[in-house]
Amino acid sequence: MEDTMRKYQPVTAVWEVTMGCNMNCTHCGSSCNKPYADELTTSEALSLIKEMAQLGVKWVTLSGGEPLTREDLPQLIKCLRENGLGANVITNGWLLAEKAHLLKEAGVCVVAISIDGTKEIHDTIRRQGSFERDMEGIRLLRQLGIEVGAITTITKKNLANLKELREKLIEAGVDSWQVQIGLPMGNLLKHKENVMTPEHVDEIIDFCYETALDGRIRMYPADCIGYYTVKEQEVKRRSYNAENVLWEGCNAGIRGFGVLQNGDVIGCTSVRDKEFIEGNIRERSLNDIWNDENAFRWRRELKKEMLSGECQKCIYGSKCLGGCANTRLTMEGSIYGENKYCSYNVYLKKKMEEIRRIKDVNHIQEKAQDALQHDEVQVVALLAKHGVALDKNNLELYKLKGYADFMCGNYADAEKSNSEALKLCGEDAYALKGLALSMYKQDKYPLEDVIRLMERANSLNGGTDNDILHDLNLLRQKSLVSR
Repeated sequence: MEDTMRKYQPVTAVWEVTMGCNMNCTHCGSSCNKPYADELTTSEALSLIKEMAQLGVKWVTLSGGEPLTREDLPQLIKCLRENGLGANVITNGWLLAEKAHLLKEAGVCVVAISIDGTKEIHDTIRRQGSFERDMEGIRLLRQLGIEVGAITTITKKNLANLKELREKLIEAGVDSWQVQIGLPMGNLLKHKENVMTPEHVDEIIDFCYETALDGRIRMYPADCIGYYTVKEQEVKRRSYNAENVLWEGCNAGIRGFGVLQNGDVIGCTSVRDKEFIEGNIRERSLNDIWNDENAFRWRRELKKEMLSGECQKCIYGSKCLGGCANTRLTMEGSIYGENKYCSYNVYLKKKMEEIRRIKDVNHIQEKAQDALQHDEVQVVALLAKHGVALDKNNLELYKLKGYADFMCGNYADAEKSNSEALKLCGEDAYALKGLALSMYKQDKYPLEDVIRLMERANSLNGGTDNDILHDLNLLRQKSLVSR
């Protein structure tokens, strides 16, 4: 438990305080309607807040359902603030006219309103009259000095409406805007025809980029939108006012967690199947659940190699870990599925189609060298893979593939590629070096075997290659330390 406490520190929590809702939105991921009988009592909820504070949580987002249908919500917000936690609320806005002042008195930090389009589209998705109520709610919140956010769930029904909606939100004085992909769960599972395709992701990122450059509203693409594109990173740099904005994996069970209406603790409130419930605060303390060495294993022990498809081979896989877990779960049926809604994944699929059409091995080799000059090692790997399929006796392509596989972190593939190269030329120093390093990285071969391969590579090169010498010295030092 002590190791877990040192390694994982929760900063944020999302708490679904009720499943009760005064709407029945067509895309609601939780299919909210009436409150459940097992919801935490006020006393239990207040105790949970104190446990959150003791655990070191800094920010809590109260959602639902519709949290404003819970009469003790202001009391929960006040308790959060008294215990040093920031309190945000996500609401559909219907009850803001009568309850905005109560949120202010309780000390709420940010109120985010779910707005899914301009009047006609929004009211069709949510409830007739709700758009005008939202606009009035925004006006009241601004009047009270409360920061206002908007959250839009994007489907095929409202994608083309985003630009018009942007102007309405800016005109209303909304401070920040989060957009997220509508995933096939809850009510949207019954309307899968409205779920976007992977090709729409770049369109959303382009829109976010355009909006961020415009600068009139802070733009936040949700965690399900990315990854590793120049435009996405620029949007986040501007919105978070930070330089290091690279996605480094889902925060579920790492820096955050979710709480369901009955006290069930999960990594993310969207990943809510029974197998992902880590415990219940009625049965165990929040501290015990969070610091249990067996908790959140699906995320804490997740490795690139456990993913499937292109995510398993991706150069960013060890950091990204497949992007949004719920996207993989809902779209592929597994937490370990390939994230086809990743922008980089879409880019690679397009590249693969282009590469498959090339039949000239020399042209493939030229393109691979060009990609190498531009540090596009993932593309080099794709080109070389296609090339050796066409010409199994091409030494240079096997060496290129071995290098690219290694740089992408695919060490078993790199080992295989270098081994194939050595079958064609057993005296190739660089293939020997590549084989040695790929074996070393897998941490399953005796170090003396790896060193022998590197010594042979060094000998073949006359001991004059500084890179080989450098790697050989590092391996020898490692051997001395491990004795």
